[in-house]
Amino acid sequence: MRIWVSSRLFSVLALLLGLSCMSAHADQRNGRKYTPPPATATIKVTVLRSTNGKPIPNAAVIFHPMAGDKDKGALELKSDEDGKVTIDVIPIGDTVRLQVIADGWKTYGEDYTIDTDKKDIVVKMKRPGEQYSLYGGGKGTEPSTTAPKGESNSAKPSEQTPLPQ
Repeated sequence: MRIWVSSRLFSVLALLLGLSCMSAHADQRNGRKYTPPPATATIKVTVLRSTNGKPIPNAAVIFHPMAGDKDKGALELKSDEDGKVTIDVIPIGDTVRLQVIADGWKTYGEDYTIDTDKKDIVVKMKRPGEQYSLYGGGKGTEPSTTAPKGESNSAKPSEQTPLPQ
């Protein structure tokens, strides 16, 4: 009885060893080797008003991972009530283009190299100012002579030109 148990145990162990060798050989033959994902950084962005330092909630914080000069896609998050966003999928060593868009504020954009496992970025949003324009001398836009929607500059209704038939 003892010989039968030990021979059975030996055959089970030999079978398990043979299966593990076959699977290792199959992985090498098919070229399937496990490569762990790259280490990623935790990036925390805080969006604040430049005027008083208060947070801007619901701002669109967009991360553009860059490969050289090419954009590899975009990851967009909304800031919480404290103006904060946290992301942890950007690999260490990559460059990311950060873009922040909020209603009533000038769009922010800057490139950052992620060289550590933690990065804290504070973005101070500014109010829109004078914009560069090719029209009006290039210094900014000329004052508008058009009336806001729903209002008129003249007392008489505009005349329409009939279409030729």
